[in-house]
Amino acid sequence: MPIVPVTVIRFADCVAAPASASLLFSFDRQAMKTIALKVDVDTYRGTREGVPRLLELFQSRGVNATFLFSLGRDHTGRAIKRVFRRGFMKKVSRTSVLEHYGLMTLLYGTLLPGPDIGRRCGDILRSTEAAGFEVGIHCWDHVRWQDGVVNADAQWTKAELDLASERFTEIFGHPAATHGAAGWQMNRTAYRLEQRMGWTYASDTRGSHPFWPIAEGEPIQCVQLPTTLPTLDELLGLDGITPETVHNQLIQATAHEAEYGHVFTLHAEMEGMKLLPAMERMLDGWEAQGYQMVSMGELYGMLDLKNLPYHAVEMGEVDGRAGLLAVQGARYPS
Repeated sequence: MPIVPVTVIRFADCVAAPASASLLFSFDRQAMKTIALKVDVDTYRGTREGVPRLLELFQSRGVNATFLFSLGRDHTGRAIKRVFRRGFMKKVSRTSVLEHYGLMTLLYGTLLPGPDIGRRCGDILRSTEAAGFEVGIHCWDHVRWQDGVVNADAQWTKAELDLASERFTEIFGHPAATHGAAGWQMNRTAYRLEQRMGWTYASDTRGSHPFWPIAEGEPIQCVQLPTTLPTLDELLGLDGITPETVHNQLIQATAHEAEYGHVFTLHAEMEGMKLLPAMERMLDGWEAQGYQMVSMGELYGMLDLKNLPYHAVEMGEVDGRAGLLAVQGARYPS
């Protein structure tokens, strides 16, 4: 089962890398066998129902994770226009969108007004941080970012990130420390803004290991911690894989250690709800393999930033997912 992007569509021109960051960490070899859990929270329902269930599960197992929140209105219903995207209907036919997201969610932003997630679920967000979990920004409007950012201009991109950042500070009383792009969709301005906003690491891409990103020839001083493992919705329905067996694919993918550990992205709407039993079985398998589940911040803290490689960030295809995603491209220097 492939665990890294299989097709790179375009390579950016790389330029000389900037000086290394002054803050250096040594990679703890005793804790190297790690899986960073990144929880993408896309919807109002996922925030209200999925997040508390995941908190309960993770606390009962003593594992850590990073929760990335959508902070504006839930406009999931507007994703209907994706039916015209190549590969979208094939993916939908393998995973029951209605089953995992619910009818109400699929109407938000069209026949029903989208609930304001940050306003209505602030207590849940704060309780996540109070329980000791790292929290960060996923987006302001999930559908708007996922469908619009790639071709958006700098003004549009900054406005979206500013809205999310301001709402995050309003809810938590402090600025966000990290970001993970909705749908792994990014543009050059978004990478640049991560650096300007003072974020030292983010998880916006798919790839094989942490790296310093180079966006269209420009080195960015915000480390990328890419998702390295396939997601459950990319696996379900392939070769007879079911919710009862999908955990086996992930456990097989982690049979061998990775130099910098793994990053697994799960969704509050899936692993926090109908697929919670699959998440439990994955934790069982990873613990049996000797892995420690950590947050993105903990993974970042294990890195030797001085020796971290530089890679271009590209748009490429990932098995099981429709459209193009931000992926880890060519290493610089090659």
